[in-house]
Amino acid sequence: MENLNFYNLSITLHALLMIFLLVMLDILGCLGNIFIPIINGSPEVGYPRVNNMSLLVIPFSYVLLIIVIFNEFSNGIGWTLYPPLTSILYILSVMAIVSILYGLFYTGLSSSFTSINIFGTILSIKWFGLTLSQLQVYVWSLDITSYLLLFVLPILTGALVMLLLDIYYNTVFYDCLYGGDVVFYQHLFWFFGHPEVYILILPVFGIISLVLLCWYFVVFGNQSMILAMCSISILGSIVWAHHIYTITMDSDTRAYFTCVTMIISIPTGNKIFNWLCTYLGNQASNFYWYNSIFFVLIFLLTFTIGGSTGVILGSVSVDIALHDTYYVVTHFHIVLSLGAVIAILSAFFHYQDQLLASQLFVTSSTSSISWYHLFIQFVGILCTFISLHFLGFNTMPRRIPDFPDILTSWNYISSIGSGITLISFFLVIGSVITDPYIDDDIMKGKKYLERKVLDQVIR
Repeated sequence: MENLNFYNLSITLHALLMIFLLVMLDILGCLGNIFIPIINGSPEVGYPRVNNMSLLVIPFSYVLLIIVIFNEFSNGIGWTLYPPLTSILYILSVMAIVSILYGLFYTGLSSSFTSINIFGTILSIKWFGLTLSQLQVYVWSLDITSYLLLFVLPILTGALVMLLLDIYYNTVFYDCLYGGDVVFYQHLFWFFGHPEVYILILPVFGIISLVLLCWYFVVFGNQSMILAMCSISILGSIVWAHHIYTITMDSDTRAYFTCVTMIISIPTGNKIFNWLCTYLGNQASNFYWYNSIFFVLIFLLTFTIGGSTGVILGSVSVDIALHDTYYVVTHFHIVLSLGAVIAILSAFFHYQDQLLASQLFVTSSTSSISWYHLFIQFVGILCTFISLHFLGFNTMPRRIPDFPDILTSWNYISSIGSGITLISFFLVIGSVITDPYIDDDIMKGKKYLERKVLDQVIR
C-alpha cells in the first residue's frame, strides 16, 4: 500500500512540477524575457520590478510542492486534486494537501506577474513605427498566452480557495452529503485546465515559427498563423467538458463539446500546413542541415500524431471507452510535453548562435554530440510513445502500477525508450559542460539574433 501511494504521489508531483514549474517557466518566463526585448527592439522589459517579483515567488512554490515527499502520510491524489480525494474525510494528511494548494497559489501569482510584464512590454515598449500588425508570430503567441492566462487563473484560484474552505472551515462546496457537488469542482478545474494546455503550446507555436523565420526569412501565411492562434485560444476556452465526458451529461451537451473539439483541428491543421509549406518551399534555395531545423521536423511529426489521436478522443463514444487509459496519457504527452521540450531544445540550439550546432563551428565536437543527441532522442521518443499507444488501445488504466502479463512486452519497450531519451539529455548536458567557448558563443548568439531581427524588420 505504501509503494502504491508513493507511486501515485510521484505521478502527482511529476505533473505539477512539469506543467507549472518547468514548461511555463521556460517558455514564458525565460525565453519570453530574453527574446521579446530583442525582437521588439526594447531596452528592457515593461515592468522589471514585477518581473523580478515573479522570479522571487517561484522558490516558495518549489519548496511547498517538494516538501510533500517528506510527509509521512502524503497522498497520491493526482494533479487534478479532485474531491472527495482531497476533502477532510478522506485524506491521510491535511498538511500535504494544503502544501500543494499553497504551492499552486504561489505559482499562479508568479504566472500572473509574468503575464502582466509580457503584454506590458509588447504593447508599450518597441521600435518606433513597429505596429501590432508587424509583430512576429512569436510575439503574438506570447501576447495571446498572457491574456489567456490572466483570464483563466482566477477560475483555478477560486476552485482551490473553496477547497481550502472545505478543509479548514467546514464549508460544503464539494461535500455531497450536505448539498455540495464534486462535479462543480471538475467544471471549475477544467475551465482552467484546458486553456492551460494552449497556454503551454501557443508559445511553442511561436518558437517553431521563429526558428523557421530566421532560416527561411519568411513564414508562409504569417497573418493566417496569427488568426489561427487567436481561434485556437478562443475555441480552447469553451471545450473544457470533453475532459469529463464520463460524468452525467446529456447527449446534446456531449454533441456540442464533440463538435467544438473537432473544430479546433481546423486552425491547428492550418498551422501545420503553413509550417510544411515554409519548409518545402524554401528547401531548394536556402537549406541548412542544422539541428534546430530537424527539431522543427520532429515537432511537426509528433504534433501531427498527437493531434490525430486528439481528434479520435474528441468523439464521445471513443473517449468513454478509453477514458483514464494510457491512450489519453500518450495523447497529451506527445502533443504537449514533447512539443514543449522539443521547442525549448530547438530554441536552445538555434538562438545562442547555434550553441551546439553553430554555423561557425559546424565541425566541432560539440556539434557532433548534439547530432547524436537528436538521433538518440528521436529513437527514444518513438519507442516510448508508440508502445504507449498500443497499451492505451488495450485499455490499460493509468495511475495503477500493476498490469496484466499480456501487456508486459509493450511496457518493457516503453521503459527502454524512456531510458534512451534520458541518455540523450545527458549528452546535451555533457556537451555544454565540456564546451570551452560557451560564454563567447552566447554573446555571439545574442548579437547574431539582433542583426537577424533587424534585417527582417528592414525588409
